Amino acid sequence: MIAALLVAAGRGHRLGGPLPKQYRLLAGEPVLRHALRPFLHHPAIGLVRVVIHPDDAELYASATQGLALPSPIFGGPTRQDSVRLGLEALAESSPRAVLIHDAARPLVAGATIDSVIAALKDAPGVIAALPVADTLKRCVGDKVTDTLDRSNVWRAQTPQGFRFPEILAAHRAAVGLALTDDAQVAERAGLEVRVVPGDEEAFKITNEPDLLRAEQILQIRNRLKDIT
Repeated sequence: MIAALLVAAGRGHRLGGPLPKQYRLLAGEPVLRHALRPFLHHPAIGLVRVVIHPDDAELYASATQGLALPSPIFGGPTRQDSVRLGLEALAESSPRAVLIHDAARPLVAGATIDSVIAALKDAPGVIAALPVADTLKRCVGDKVTDTLDRSNVWRAQTPQGFRFPEILAAHRAAVGLALTDDAQVAERAGLEVRVVPGDEEAFKITNEPDLLRAEQILQIRNRLKDIT
């Protein structure tokens, strides 16, 4: 069985407003609900769980009303802690693999999920990512100090998929460290992590322009559906 773990325990301070960004409305529905839909509808995923902040139980209940979901998992003080707690909760279901996804990425494509799952047949870890196209500069304050080689550099996205026992062990071994994503947790444990092409539309919502961009993408998708 393959499980999906959506991480929705963050506060989203950069976006601002009275609500964490995963509960802000996007095309009339919470961002979290959009992020959940591709995983709930995917035929290869047998279990979907969500990690939330302990203060957000009512927001979560409202955002997921009517969806066939188990009770949420309460996260910890950091994203890394929240993922580990989510994995511990999943352990009782003994999935063979898990896809970990940021709830603030509401526009993930089913094809990307397909690619991550397919690649897990040959590697213990897989991430969706995009090659870097822009020139990279290292800066101190407003001063450029170096130009970096962008060859073989990719921008990591989610979902990130892993064989379950390996990523659970890796997270247990990384308690107390400040690692930036689950792939880095896996890398530190010596696990091979492969990359599959991500999608430019699977960006993370961090500010108001991102929310507006996501609205525009959904409007275009809906118009295309009407045409076809």
